[in-house]
Amino acid sequence: MQPYTLAIDIGASSGRHILGSLQQGRLVLEEVYRFENRQLRKNGHDCWDLDALWQGILEGLRACKALGKVPATVGIDTWAVDFVLLDAAGGLIGDPVAYRDARTEGMDKLVSELVPPEELYRRTGIQKQPFNTIYQLMALKTDHPEQLQAAGRLLMIPDYFNYRLTGIARQEYTNATSTGLVSAAGKAWDYELIRQLGYPERLFGPLSMPGTAVGPLTEAIAAEVGFQTTVLLPATHDTGSAFLAVPARDENAVYLSSGTWSLLGVENPTAITSEASQQQNFTNEGGAWYRYRYLKNIMGLWMIQSIRRELNGVAYVAGKEQRTAADKTWSFGELAEAAKEAEGFASVVDVNDESFLAPESMIEAVKAFCACTGQPVPGTVGEVMQCVYRSLARCYKEAIEGLSQLTGRQYTSINIVGGGCQDSYLNQMTANATGLPVYAGPVEGTAIGNIILQMTAGGGFDSLQQAREVIRNSFAIKEVLPC
Repeated sequence: MQPYTLAIDIGASSGRHILGSLQQGRLVLEEVYRFENRQLRKNGHDCWDLDALWQGILEGLRACKALGKVPATVGIDTWAVDFVLLDAAGGLIGDPVAYRDARTEGMDKLVSELVPPEELYRRTGIQKQPFNTIYQLMALKTDHPEQLQAAGRLLMIPDYFNYRLTGIARQEYTNATSTGLVSAAGKAWDYELIRQLGYPERLFGPLSMPGTAVGPLTEAIAAEVGFQTTVLLPATHDTGSAFLAVPARDENAVYLSSGTWSLLGVENPTAITSEASQQQNFTNEGGAWYRYRYLKNIMGLWMIQSIRRELNGVAYVAGKEQRTAADKTWSFGELAEAAKEAEGFASVVDVNDESFLAPESMIEAVKAFCACTGQPVPGTVGEVMQCVYRSLARCYKEAIEGLSQLTGRQYTSINIVGGGCQDSYLNQMTANATGLPVYAGPVEGTAIGNIILQMTAGGGFDSLQQAREVIRNSFAIKEVLPC
């Protein structure tokens, strides 16, 4: 019987169950289930619907059973920084607030009063983002200290689902590093930092590396889905998994995981926590085998996705999609074509500006930024899209230039994985802006990285190098040259 490995890859808008198997030396993927990820408005905050996600996870496992394709191991990856708190009995405390919620406004100032930003970066190497876990915890300490007092354990989102599957609570290393509370040098929780901030030390236990077996399904869950399997830790931070899937041809390649966020960077054997690195806001996220992902978080396709929803009259009220009348339904391809027709429009925005994090209207936020910076304000859909595309490509160019300065290396290509690699117009603009060839693919970068880590842990691959060679031979990679 063909052995299968299952990646449960949960992103900001949806989750997928993707089976992987090795067939005649090639990695073969099969999507067996897809489910929605939505946010709810609860108690004045934007929260994840964990119950719906949990049901999606179970339904996907049942779908594997129905197909007769039972996975030998299962690994879950999700986005980073968000977490839940559990009481001593394993029950949830409070709501699973989402990172785009406004509760962290001003929390960076409170943290900096206790730990200077320079010291924080030197110790953790993590890029300052207003929604980092370190600031979310400060929001809890400020507004709901009783929740921290009652909590016995903090679990990142994939850790929590692993706990529900197995009854075993583990904290996985790659996602933990996104909290801003893990020592870059020590590769473990920085308890001195945690004490300085006044967070309960008992929330933070030993960190487990990707490749570690969490355990079998509980008897109740095995009976519910119809089979038994082993839950294994991939790089549970989705970017950590995506970077593993990059089939780079040489060591001077830049990696770009392109989706709702654009994560651009390289892999390093050690963290870079210099003042110059902090000033350019690069991050050192922990990866599998302690390979640091030295990268910059860029707003990414979130802006394009938001503009498309807005144009198509889509809004979310109380976590449910509502549609209003729209003159036209736009596809992503049509938005790219509109941008091409407005190529003469030269205004640009800083895509990492906080005004684009969660605006009521992304279109109006783009226009406002242009007006405030004395640039022509886009007046058509094409001009708005050209501004966003041009701005993303420019940001990629500047990030690569900064990367070269900080590492002392000259980069020769850009390897793009994830859903954004299908945007041929952005790929071409990126090649043109940077003067570097772009290699686009594979699309399912995160799921592939999740799967090959599980396979490596099970002896299917001898090394990451071997796994990446198989990826190159298994999926179409499109070359885009500057012009």
